[in-house]
Amino acid sequence: MCVGILVRVEGLKSFVYKMEEFKTCNLDYFPENILIDVLSFLSVRELVRAGRVCKRWKRLVKDQRLWRLVDLTAWKGVTSRILWVLLRQYLGCGLRCLRLRGLLLSARGGTFLSESWLKALATKCPRLSKLYLLHADLRGLSSCQLLPPSLQVLELRGCELPRGFFNQTLPSSPAQERAEATSSVAARQQRQDQKAKQLGSPAGIAIETLVLNNVPSFTDQHLQSLTSWEKLSRLELRDTFRVTANGLRSCAAKDGICGVEGLSRLKFLEIGITGRQGYQLQMASLGLGAGWLGLEELSLGGKEVGPGLLCASRLKDLKRLCLWACTLSEMQIVRSCRMLRGLRRLEFLDVIFQPRQCPPVVEGDGGGEEQQDSEEAARGDSSNDENKTLDANDPIPSLRRSLAGLLPSCTLVFTNCSIQINAD
Repeated sequence: MCVGILVRVEGLKSFVYKMEEFKTCNLDYFPENILIDVLSFLSVRELVRAGRVCKRWKRLVKDQRLWRLVDLTAWKGVTSRILWVLLRQYLGCGLRCLRLRGLLLSARGGTFLSESWLKALATKCPRLSKLYLLHADLRGLSSCQLLPPSLQVLELRGCELPRGFFNQTLPSSPAQERAEATSSVAARQQRQDQKAKQLGSPAGIAIETLVLNNVPSFTDQHLQSLTSWEKLSRLELRDTFRVTANGLRSCAAKDGICGVEGLSRLKFLEIGITGRQGYQLQMASLGLGAGWLGLEELSLGGKEVGPGLLCASRLKDLKRLCLWACTLSEMQIVRSCRMLRGLRRLEFLDVIFQPRQCPPVVEGDGGGEEQQDSEEAARGDSSNDENKTLDANDPIPSLRRSLAGLLPSCTLVFTNCSIQINAD
Protein backbone atom coordinates (compact mmCIF):
# COMPACT_ATOMS: atom_id res chain seq x y z
CA MET A 1 0.00 0.00 0.00
CA CYS A 2 1.56 3.32 -1.09
CA VAL A 3 1.17 6.44 1.03
CA GLY A 4 1.80 9.85 -0.55
CA ILE A 5 2.73 12.91 1.53
CA LEU A 6 2.36 16.44 0.21
CA VAL A 7 5.46 18.53 1.09
CA ARG A 8 6.03 22.24 0.28
CA VAL A 9 9.65 23.06 -0.41
CA GLU A 10 10.79 26.47 0.89
CA GLY A 11 11.66 29.03 -1.77
CA LEU A 12 9.55 27.39 -4.43
CA LYS A 13 5.96 28.18 -5.37
CA SER A 14 5.25 24.73 -6.69
CA PHE A 15 4.31 21.66 -4.71
CA VAL A 16 6.44 18.59 -4.76
CA TYR A 17 5.15 15.11 -4.00
CA LYS A 18 7.49 13.05 -1.97
CA MET A 19 6.59 9.40 -1.64
CA GLU A 20 7.13 7.82 1.70
CA GLU A 21 8.64 4.38 1.84
CA PHE A 22 6.36 1.64 0.60
CA LYS A 23 4.21 -0.04 3.24
CA THR A 24 2.39 -3.21 2.45
CA CYS A 25 -1.00 -3.89 4.02
CA ASN A 26 -2.02 -7.58 4.00
CA LEU A 27 -5.22 -9.28 5.07
CA ASP A 28 -3.92 -9.89 8.58
CA TYR A 29 -5.16 -6.44 9.56
CA PHE A 30 -8.82 -7.31 8.80
CA PRO A 31 -11.11 -8.87 11.43
CA GLU A 32 -12.19 -12.43 10.88
CA ASN A 33 -15.85 -11.49 10.44
CA ILE A 34 -14.96 -9.30 7.46
CA LEU A 35 -12.76 -12.01 5.98
CA ILE A 36 -15.58 -14.54 6.31
CA ASP A 37 -17.94 -12.15 4.53
CA VAL A 38 -15.40 -11.83 1.71
CA LEU A 39 -14.95 -15.59 1.47
CA SER A 40 -18.71 -16.11 1.31
CA PHE A 41 -18.70 -14.82 -2.28
CA LEU A 42 -16.45 -17.69 -3.43
CA SER A 43 -17.69 -20.96 -4.85
CA VAL A 44 -17.05 -24.30 -3.16
CA ARG A 45 -14.12 -25.06 -5.42
CA GLU A 46 -12.55 -21.67 -4.76
CA LEU A 47 -13.08 -22.06 -1.01
CA VAL A 48 -11.20 -25.35 -1.01
CA ARG A 49 -8.32 -23.72 -2.86
CA ALA A 50 -8.31 -20.73 -0.50
CA GLY A 51 -7.93 -23.09 2.44
CA ARG A 52 -4.52 -24.12 1.13
CA VAL A 53 -3.00 -20.63 1.41
CA CYS A 54 -2.08 -20.69 5.08
CA LYS A 55 -3.15 -22.09 8.42
CA ARG A 56 -5.28 -19.08 9.27
CA TRP A 57 -7.18 -19.26 5.98
CA LYS A 58 -7.64 -22.97 6.44
CA ARG A 59 -9.25 -22.31 9.79
CA LEU A 60 -11.45 -19.54 8.34
CA VAL A 61 -12.57 -21.66 5.42
CA LYS A 62 -13.84 -24.33 7.81
CA ASP A 63 -16.14 -21.84 9.51
CA GLN A 64 -19.67 -23.24 9.30
CA ARG A 65 -21.09 -19.87 8.28
CA LEU A 66 -19.54 -20.50 4.86
CA TRP A 67 -21.20 -23.90 4.51
CA ARG A 68 -24.87 -23.13 5.10
CA LEU A 69 -25.72 -23.28 1.39
CA VAL A 70 -23.50 -25.61 -0.66
CA ASP A 71 -24.05 -25.61 -4.43
CA LEU A 72 -22.05 -28.19 -6.37
CA THR A 73 -24.14 -28.14 -9.56
CA ALA A 74 -21.65 -25.87 -11.34
CA TRP A 75 -18.72 -28.14 -10.40
CA LYS A 76 -18.78 -30.76 -13.14
CA GLY A 77 -17.28 -34.15 -12.51
CA VAL A 78 -17.88 -34.33 -8.77
CA THR A 79 -17.18 -37.92 -7.78
CA SER A 80 -17.87 -39.85 -4.60
CA ARG A 81 -14.26 -39.29 -3.52
CA ILE A 82 -14.71 -35.52 -3.64
CA LEU A 83 -17.95 -35.83 -1.67
CA TRP A 84 -16.17 -37.78 1.05
CA VAL A 85 -13.41 -35.14 1.27
CA LEU A 86 -15.96 -32.33 1.59
CA LEU A 87 -17.93 -34.20 4.21
CA ARG A 88 -14.94 -35.10 6.36
CA GLN A 89 -13.18 -31.72 6.25
CA TYR A 90 -15.75 -28.99 5.66
CA LEU A 91 -19.43 -29.94 5.98
CA GLY A 92 -20.90 -29.90 9.45
CA CYS A 93 -23.82 -28.84 11.62
CA GLY A 94 -24.14 -25.51 9.79
CA LEU A 95 -25.30 -27.10 6.53
CA ARG A 96 -28.91 -26.23 5.66
CA CYS A 97 -29.17 -26.69 1.87
CA LEU A 98 -27.17 -29.01 -0.40
CA ARG A 99 -27.29 -28.99 -4.21
CA LEU A 100 -25.56 -31.85 -6.04
CA ARG A 101 -24.99 -32.73 -9.69
CA GLY A 102 -24.85 -36.43 -10.51
CA LEU A 103 -23.05 -38.44 -13.15
CA LEU A 104 -26.09 -39.59 -15.12
CA LEU A 105 -25.08 -37.60 -18.21
CA SER A 106 -21.35 -37.99 -17.63
CA ALA A 107 -19.24 -40.24 -19.82
CA ARG A 108 -17.35 -41.64 -16.84
CA GLY A 109 -20.48 -42.82 -15.01
CA GLY A 110 -19.94 -44.63 -11.74
CA THR A 111 -21.53 -44.56 -8.30
CA PHE A 112 -22.39 -41.12 -7.06
CA LEU A 113 -24.40 -41.35 -3.84
CA SER A 114 -23.65 -44.35 -1.68
CA GLU A 115 -25.56 -45.60 1.33
CA SER A 116 -22.54 -45.13 3.61
CA TRP A 117 -22.06 -41.51 2.51
CA LEU A 118 -25.72 -40.69 3.11
CA LYS A 119 -25.54 -42.17 6.60
CA ALA A 120 -22.42 -40.12 7.37
CA LEU A 121 -24.16 -37.01 5.98
CA ALA A 122 -27.16 -37.56 8.27
CA THR A 123 -24.86 -37.97 11.28
CA LYS A 124 -22.57 -35.01 10.64
CA CYS A 125 -25.18 -32.60 9.24
CA PRO A 126 -28.24 -33.01 11.47
CA ARG A 127 -29.74 -29.66 10.37
CA LEU A 128 -29.83 -30.34 6.63
CA SER A 129 -33.36 -29.45 5.52
CA LYS A 130 -33.19 -29.13 1.71
CA LEU A 131 -31.58 -31.46 -0.84
CA TYR A 132 -31.47 -30.77 -4.58
CA LEU A 133 -30.26 -33.49 -6.96
CA LEU A 134 -29.59 -32.84 -10.65
CA HIS A 135 -28.99 -35.67 -13.16
CA ALA A 136 -28.44 -38.22 -10.41
CA ASP A 137 -28.85 -41.96 -10.87
CA LEU A 138 -30.63 -43.12 -7.72
CA ARG A 139 -31.25 -46.68 -8.85
CA GLY A 140 -28.47 -47.86 -6.56
CA LEU A 141 -30.50 -46.77 -3.51
CA SER A 142 -33.27 -49.03 -2.30
CA SER A 143 -35.42 -46.35 -0.68
CA CYS A 144 -35.55 -42.64 0.05
CA GLN A 145 -35.43 -43.51 3.75
CA LEU A 146 -31.67 -43.71 3.28
CA LEU A 147 -31.67 -39.92 2.86
CA PRO A 148 -31.08 -37.77 5.96
CA PRO A 149 -34.18 -37.86 8.19
CA SER A 150 -33.96 -34.11 8.78
CA LEU A 151 -34.93 -33.33 5.17
CA GLN A 152 -38.01 -31.19 4.68
CA VAL A 153 -37.59 -30.32 0.99
CA LEU A 154 -36.49 -32.80 -1.69
CA GLU A 155 -36.10 -31.65 -5.29
CA LEU A 156 -35.19 -34.05 -8.10
CA ARG A 157 -34.46 -32.88 -11.62
CA GLY A 158 -33.56 -35.19 -14.48
CA CYS A 159 -32.98 -38.14 -12.14
CA GLU A 160 -33.56 -41.88 -12.50
CA LEU A 161 -35.52 -43.62 -9.75
CA PRO A 162 -35.89 -47.27 -8.73
CA ARG A 163 -39.35 -48.76 -8.54
CA GLY A 164 -39.81 -48.65 -4.76
CA PHE A 165 -37.85 -45.50 -4.03
CA PHE A 166 -40.66 -43.66 -2.21
CA ASN A 167 -41.80 -46.62 -0.12
CA GLN A 168 -42.00 -45.94 3.60
CA THR A 169 -40.40 -49.21 4.77
CA LEU A 170 -37.11 -50.69 3.60
CA PRO A 171 -37.44 -53.89 1.57
CA SER A 172 -36.43 -57.05 3.36
CA SER A 173 -33.68 -59.34 2.16
CA PRO A 174 -34.39 -62.85 0.79
CA ALA A 175 -33.09 -64.41 4.02
CA GLN A 176 -35.52 -62.31 6.06
CA GLU A 177 -38.38 -63.27 3.75
CA ARG A 178 -37.60 -66.98 4.22
CA ALA A 179 -37.40 -66.49 7.97
CA GLU A 180 -40.79 -64.77 7.99
CA ALA A 181 -42.29 -67.58 5.94
CA THR A 182 -41.16 -70.21 8.45
CA SER A 183 -41.93 -68.18 11.56
CA SER A 184 -45.06 -68.53 13.62
CA VAL A 185 -48.17 -66.41 13.29
CA ALA A 186 -47.49 -64.62 16.58
CA ALA A 187 -43.97 -63.66 15.46
CA ARG A 188 -45.23 -62.29 12.16
CA GLN A 189 -47.93 -60.32 13.95
CA GLN A 190 -45.27 -58.85 16.23
CA ARG A 191 -43.18 -57.76 13.25
CA GLN A 192 -46.22 -56.13 11.65
CA ASP A 193 -46.91 -54.22 14.86
CA GLN A 194 -43.30 -53.03 14.94
CA LYS A 195 -43.57 -51.85 11.33
CA ALA A 196 -46.77 -49.98 12.14
CA LYS A 197 -45.07 -48.27 15.05
CA GLN A 198 -42.21 -47.28 12.76
CA LEU A 199 -44.65 -45.78 10.30
CA GLY A 200 -46.30 -43.70 13.00
CA SER A 201 -43.09 -42.77 14.77
CA PRO A 202 -41.26 -39.49 14.20
CA ALA A 203 -38.42 -41.50 12.57
CA GLY A 204 -40.52 -41.84 9.39
CA ILE A 205 -40.20 -39.69 6.28
CA ALA A 206 -40.50 -36.05 7.35
CA ILE A 207 -40.38 -34.49 3.87
CA GLU A 208 -42.97 -31.73 3.49
CA THR A 209 -42.18 -30.55 -0.07
CA LEU A 210 -41.41 -32.82 -3.01
CA VAL A 211 -40.47 -31.34 -6.38
CA LEU A 212 -40.09 -33.59 -9.43
CA ASN A 213 -38.88 -31.90 -12.61
CA ASN A 214 -38.35 -33.95 -15.76
CA VAL A 215 -38.18 -37.31 -13.98
CA PRO A 216 -39.36 -39.77 -16.68
CA SER A 217 -39.19 -42.82 -14.39
CA PHE A 218 -41.79 -41.39 -11.97
CA THR A 219 -44.99 -43.44 -12.43
CA ASP A 220 -48.36 -43.97 -10.78
CA GLN A 221 -46.75 -46.55 -8.50
CA HIS A 222 -44.40 -43.92 -7.09
CA LEU A 223 -47.33 -41.55 -6.67
CA GLN A 224 -49.25 -44.19 -4.76
CA SER A 225 -46.27 -44.68 -2.43
CA LEU A 226 -46.49 -41.02 -1.42
CA THR A 227 -49.81 -41.67 0.34
CA SER A 228 -47.86 -43.18 3.26
CA TRP A 229 -45.99 -39.88 3.83
CA GLU A 230 -47.66 -38.24 6.79
CA LYS A 231 -46.14 -34.74 6.42
CA LEU A 232 -46.24 -34.18 2.66
CA SER A 233 -48.08 -30.89 2.09
CA ARG A 234 -46.63 -29.65 -1.23
CA LEU A 235 -46.18 -31.70 -4.41
CA GLU A 236 -44.88 -30.32 -7.72
CA LEU A 237 -44.99 -32.53 -10.82
CA ARG A 238 -43.32 -30.97 -13.86
CA ASP A 239 -42.86 -32.97 -17.05
CA THR A 240 -43.69 -36.28 -15.36
CA PHE A 241 -45.11 -37.94 -18.45
CA ARG A 242 -45.96 -41.32 -16.95
CA VAL A 243 -48.41 -40.03 -14.35
CA THR A 244 -51.94 -40.73 -15.55
CA ALA A 245 -55.37 -39.47 -14.60
CA ASN A 246 -56.20 -42.79 -12.93
CA GLY A 247 -53.05 -42.59 -10.80
CA LEU A 248 -53.87 -39.06 -9.67
CA ARG A 249 -57.49 -39.98 -9.02
CA SER A 250 -56.51 -42.95 -6.83
CA CYS A 251 -54.22 -40.76 -4.69
CA ALA A 252 -56.67 -37.88 -4.24
CA ALA A 253 -57.82 -37.20 -0.70
CA LYS A 254 -61.34 -38.56 -0.27
CA ASP A 255 -63.57 -39.95 2.43
CA GLY A 256 -63.03 -43.64 3.08
CA ILE A 257 -64.04 -46.29 5.54
CA CYS A 258 -61.32 -45.36 8.03
CA GLY A 259 -61.50 -41.60 7.46
CA VAL A 260 -59.78 -39.50 4.83
CA GLU A 261 -57.68 -41.62 2.47
CA GLY A 262 -54.97 -40.71 -0.02
CA LEU A 263 -52.79 -37.59 0.15
CA SER A 264 -54.89 -36.11 2.92
CA ARG A 265 -52.34 -33.53 4.12
CA LEU A 266 -51.58 -32.12 0.68
CA LYS A 267 -52.33 -28.40 0.42
CA PHE A 268 -50.46 -27.44 -2.76
CA LEU A 269 -50.37 -29.36 -6.05
CA GLU A 270 -48.66 -28.37 -9.29
CA ILE A 271 -49.00 -30.22 -12.59
CA GLY A 272 -47.26 -29.01 -15.71
CA ILE A 273 -46.27 -30.47 -19.07
CA THR A 274 -44.24 -28.08 -21.21
CA GLY A 275 -41.87 -30.27 -23.26
CA ARG A 276 -41.83 -33.11 -25.80
CA GLN A 277 -43.91 -31.93 -28.71
CA GLY A 278 -46.07 -34.69 -30.14
CA TYR A 279 -45.63 -36.94 -27.12
CA GLN A 280 -48.58 -39.16 -26.24
CA LEU A 281 -49.66 -37.26 -23.15
CA GLN A 282 -51.68 -38.85 -20.37
CA MET A 283 -53.41 -35.64 -19.21
CA ALA A 284 -52.97 -36.34 -15.51
CA SER A 285 -54.97 -33.27 -14.50
CA LEU A 286 -58.14 -35.07 -15.57
CA GLY A 287 -57.79 -36.98 -12.31
CA LEU A 288 -58.88 -33.85 -10.44
CA GLY A 289 -62.45 -34.42 -11.62
CA ALA A 290 -63.16 -36.71 -8.68
CA GLY A 291 -62.44 -33.90 -6.22
CA TRP A 292 -59.70 -33.46 -3.64
CA LEU A 293 -60.44 -32.79 0.02
CA GLY A 294 -58.28 -30.15 1.66
CA LEU A 295 -56.47 -29.03 -1.51
CA GLU A 296 -56.16 -25.24 -1.22
CA GLU A 297 -53.66 -24.28 -3.94
CA LEU A 298 -53.45 -25.58 -7.51
CA SER A 299 -50.97 -24.68 -10.23
CA LEU A 300 -51.46 -25.85 -13.82
CA GLY A 301 -49.08 -25.23 -16.70
CA GLY A 302 -48.62 -26.13 -20.34
CA LYS A 303 -50.78 -28.84 -21.83
CA GLU A 304 -52.37 -29.70 -18.47
CA VAL A 305 -54.25 -26.39 -18.17
CA GLY A 306 -57.10 -27.24 -20.54
CA PRO A 307 -58.23 -30.53 -18.93
CA GLY A 308 -57.33 -29.24 -15.48
CA LEU A 309 -59.69 -26.28 -15.79
CA LEU A 310 -62.55 -28.59 -16.71
CA CYS A 311 -62.06 -30.52 -13.46
CA ALA A 312 -61.11 -27.66 -11.14
CA SER A 313 -64.75 -26.89 -10.40
CA ARG A 314 -64.85 -30.07 -8.26
CA LEU A 315 -62.23 -28.71 -5.86
CA LYS A 316 -64.46 -27.20 -3.20
CA ASP A 317 -61.62 -26.18 -0.86
CA LEU A 318 -59.55 -24.42 -3.52
CA LYS A 319 -58.42 -20.91 -2.54
CA ARG A 320 -55.63 -20.15 -5.00
CA LEU A 321 -55.36 -21.06 -8.68
CA CYS A 322 -52.32 -20.33 -10.87
CA LEU A 323 -52.31 -20.86 -14.64
CA TRP A 324 -49.01 -20.53 -16.52
CA ALA A 325 -47.44 -21.04 -19.95
CA CYS A 326 -50.67 -21.75 -21.82
CA THR A 327 -53.26 -20.35 -24.22
CA LEU A 328 -56.76 -19.73 -22.88
CA SER A 329 -60.03 -18.13 -23.86
CA GLU A 330 -62.37 -16.11 -21.69
CA MET A 331 -65.09 -18.71 -22.09
CA GLN A 332 -62.88 -21.48 -20.64
CA ILE A 333 -61.94 -19.45 -17.60
CA VAL A 334 -65.43 -18.21 -16.77
CA ARG A 335 -67.02 -21.67 -17.08
CA SER A 336 -64.36 -23.28 -14.92
CA CYS A 337 -64.40 -20.67 -12.16
CA ARG A 338 -68.18 -20.49 -11.92
CA MET A 339 -68.33 -23.09 -9.15
CA LEU A 340 -65.21 -21.97 -7.26
CA ARG A 341 -66.92 -19.63 -4.84
CA GLY A 342 -64.13 -19.95 -2.29
CA LEU A 343 -61.38 -18.84 -4.67
CA ARG A 344 -59.40 -15.90 -3.27
CA ARG A 345 -56.55 -15.50 -5.75
CA LEU A 346 -56.36 -16.23 -9.48
CA GLU A 347 -52.97 -15.77 -11.19
CA PHE A 348 -52.08 -15.79 -14.87
CA LEU A 349 -48.39 -16.18 -15.71
CA ASP A 350 -47.12 -16.11 -19.30
CA VAL A 351 -50.65 -16.74 -20.56
CA ILE A 352 -51.76 -15.95 -24.11
CA PHE A 353 -55.42 -14.95 -24.21
CA GLN A 354 -57.47 -15.69 -27.29
CA PRO A 355 -59.61 -12.80 -28.53
CA ARG A 356 -63.35 -12.92 -28.10
CA GLN A 357 -65.15 -14.57 -30.99
CA CYS A 358 -67.82 -12.22 -32.28
CA PRO A 359 -70.81 -14.09 -33.77
CA PRO A 360 -71.45 -13.47 -37.48
CA VAL A 361 -74.14 -10.98 -38.38
CA VAL A 362 -77.23 -12.67 -39.85
CA GLU A 363 -79.96 -10.84 -41.70
CA GLY A 364 -83.12 -10.50 -39.66
CA ASP A 365 -81.29 -10.46 -36.32
CA GLY A 366 -80.39 -6.79 -36.44
CA GLY A 367 -82.82 -5.86 -33.69
CA GLY A 368 -81.18 -8.16 -31.15
CA GLU A 369 -77.72 -6.98 -32.10
CA GLU A 370 -78.75 -3.34 -31.84
CA GLN A 371 -80.26 -3.93 -28.43
CA GLN A 372 -77.11 -5.70 -27.21
CA ASP A 373 -74.93 -2.92 -28.59
CA SER A 374 -77.06 -0.28 -26.89
CA GLU A 375 -76.78 -2.10 -23.56
CA GLU A 376 -73.02 -2.36 -23.89
CA ALA A 377 -72.83 1.29 -24.84
CA ALA A 378 -74.90 2.24 -21.81
CA ARG A 379 -72.60 0.24 -19.55
CA GLY A 380 -69.62 1.86 -21.21
CA ASP A 381 -70.99 5.36 -20.67
CA SER A 382 -71.72 4.68 -17.03
CA SER A 383 -68.16 3.50 -16.33
CA ASN A 384 -65.85 6.13 -14.89
CA ASP A 385 -62.37 7.12 -16.01
CA GLU A 386 -60.76 4.94 -13.36
CA ASN A 387 -62.28 1.79 -14.84
CA LYS A 388 -61.22 2.86 -18.31
CA THR A 389 -57.65 3.24 -17.12
CA LEU A 390 -57.83 -0.16 -15.41
CA ASP A 391 -59.13 -1.83 -18.57
CA ALA A 392 -56.34 -0.29 -20.61
CA ASN A 393 -53.77 -2.02 -18.39
CA ASP A 394 -55.45 -5.44 -18.38
CA PRO A 395 -54.58 -8.05 -21.01
CA ILE A 396 -58.26 -8.77 -21.52
CA PRO A 397 -60.59 -6.25 -19.81
CA SER A 398 -63.77 -8.24 -20.31
CA LEU A 399 -62.33 -11.15 -18.31
CA ARG A 400 -61.91 -8.98 -15.23
CA ARG A 401 -65.47 -7.71 -15.53
CA SER A 402 -66.84 -11.24 -15.94
CA LEU A 403 -64.94 -12.64 -12.97
CA ALA A 404 -65.84 -9.65 -10.81
CA GLY A 405 -69.46 -10.74 -10.87
CA LEU A 406 -68.74 -14.42 -10.28
CA LEU A 407 -65.96 -14.06 -7.70
CA PRO A 408 -66.24 -10.66 -6.01
CA SER A 409 -63.67 -11.48 -3.30
CA CYS A 410 -61.06 -12.94 -5.68
CA THR A 411 -57.86 -11.09 -6.55
CA LEU A 412 -56.70 -11.27 -10.17
CA VAL A 413 -52.99 -11.10 -11.02
CA PHE A 414 -51.64 -10.86 -14.58
CA THR A 415 -47.90 -11.34 -15.13
CA ASN A 416 -46.29 -11.18 -18.57
CA CYS A 417 -49.56 -11.94 -20.35
CA SER A 418 -50.51 -11.08 -23.93
CA ILE A 419 -53.40 -11.29 -26.40
CA GLN A 420 -53.25 -13.47 -29.45
CA ILE A 421 -53.66 -11.44 -32.62
CA ASN A 422 -54.99 -13.20 -35.67
CA ALA A 423 -53.60 -12.41 -39.10
CA ASP A 424 -57.13 -11.79 -40.40
